[in-house]
Amino acid sequence: MELEELKASWNALDKRLEESEIVNIRMVKEMIAQKTKSAYDRILGLNIYNLVVNLLIIGAVFPFVYTHTPISTTSFVIIEAAMIIGLVPIVWKLLLLSKFDLEGKKCNELRGLMLQYKKVYHSEYLWGISLVCLAMVAFYISELGFNKEAGYVLGTRLLLVLGLSLLTFALGYVIATIQRRRHATQMKEIERGLEELKEYED
Repeated sequence: MELEELKASWNALDKRLEESEIVNIRMVKEMIAQKTKSAYDRILGLNIYNLVVNLLIIGAVFPFVYTHTPISTTSFVIIEAAMIIGLVPIVWKLLLLSKFDLEGKKCNELRGLMLQYKKVYHSEYLWGISLVCLAMVAFYISELGFNKEAGYVLGTRLLLVLGLSLLTFALGYVIATIQRRRHATQMKEIERGLEELKEYED
């Protein structure tokens, strides 16, 4: 009788331990998934913010400046065209991010998706800075070199174009580098989370 009771107690203990282990695994998965989702949300939010800011500048801010200042039509078109082209990678990244589904996709699928995103981001980083800076230089040349209403003498115009161009490249590099580092931190969190979640996949 004592042996039977001992077996029953042992089986009950095994069952409780098994249930406890299942609960612990589920909690760990939820914690990892939540951390991964938080990093993803921050990246998504940053891209949405960039899209909204660009649309506001394209559709409201710069047109307002153009209609209320003596900026030439050529200068206006240069900046608008550069910013519209700059929207392409932002929209592309948002389309990729919209497919990110922790509950509905396997970790390998999500990792492949994030790899595509990183490639687009890397291309945007390289070409985006170049495009913006070159557009601004073209804007300075257009305004200071050919816009007669500015009233600058030749020497002053050349110095302004050179100085503003160097300043634009420096600011573009610094801002892009800060954003890139912050972005890299969030990407590492997502990649680490997906790697950990893969261990718990059925």
